[in-house]
Amino acid sequence: MDENELSNKIVGAAIEVHRTLGPGLLESTYEECLCHELSLNQIPFERQVIMSVVYKGNRLECGYRADIVVDNKVILELKSVVDVQPIHKAQLLTYLKLSGLKLGLLLNFNVLLMKDGINRFVKGL
Repeated sequence: MDENELSNKIVGAAIEVHRTLGPGLLESTYEECLCHELSLNQIPFERQVIMSVVYKGNRLECGYRADIVVDNKVILELKSVVDVQPIHKAQLLTYLKLSGLKLGLLLNFNVLLMKDGINRFVKGL
């Protein structure tokens, strides 16, 4: 499955989670439920993936963790905030840079309609 097909399946899973739970819950709740939904759809993923920094040839653990990496192709950064801020977008862009992956989705579940909480970031696709 390529990044675009995977993205469509991820968005469908996020919409299902949001339709079931609605807005206003903790980010950790949405993460748990989205991972369950991905599992139900047999979509491989990893949670809380460490993003290392390579500095002067050394790989350093600096505390960066991507919420979910799907099939080693798409990074998911989950939020449950009133407004997505530039720092949230910068966080996902940093993860794309550190990982070398090309597609990231910033998913904010604290919206009335999930489609309004989806931000897609593409790097080199």
